[in-house]
Amino acid sequence: MTQDAAEVARLVAVMGRLRAECPWDAQQTHRSLVQYLIEETYEVVEAIEGTRDGGETPIPAHDHLREELGDLLFQIVFHTAIAQETDPDFTLAAVAAGVADKLIARHPYVFGTEAVPEDLDGSWENRKAAEKGRRSVLEGIPDQLSSIARANKIISRARSRAVPAELPVPDEPAGSPLDARTVGDQLISLIARAQAGGIDADQAARDAVRRLERQVTEAEADR
Repeated sequence: MTQDAAEVARLVAVMGRLRAECPWDAQQTHRSLVQYLIEETYEVVEAIEGTRDGGETPIPAHDHLREELGDLLFQIVFHTAIAQETDPDFTLAAVAAGVADKLIARHPYVFGTEAVPEDLDGSWENRKAAEKGRRSVLEGIPDQLSSIARANKIISRARSRAVPAELPVPDEPAGSPLDARTVGDQLISLIARAQAGGIDADQAARDAVRRLERQVTEAEADR
């Protein structure tokens, strides 16, 4: 057994004992743990983005990142343990096997003989859609995403599947170069203008995403 496998097995054993002997761990459910899953995910993001070395590019501190990734891994092991109580086949090995099989199937140019596609993102989305039997680009996008994240996902999928959607026209010419800092600054500036005008920017963004969803749905129906 490799060191990785041994330590993962030890974590699973620790989880089993906590579930059996700790009153708090014993009473948790998938639903009660959602808040901790979200919190630990954001703490991993903070560990990645929050440490900077005098510049703009985040440089994660590995000790901190390792700790936060461990906390997130524990959430995965926790949910697996809960599921296994009613489904003996729901093991961490089955979870790992499922994602490994999926990644191999979605990368035939790595694990098979296909050529590397020119549009990697589009190829990935198309394979996912075919694999899951999705007929709309909107299917499978979590409702819990923020308005910005949801809009980004919808636009990305619509472009990859060549679904025409009428997007708002920006103030700058379409060919104007952008970088992440400029986009962030413009978003903050726009939010500040909205707040000064008594507009809830997040609500406005959600409404805009709904309009975008309707446009995508109509465009798909016309194809």
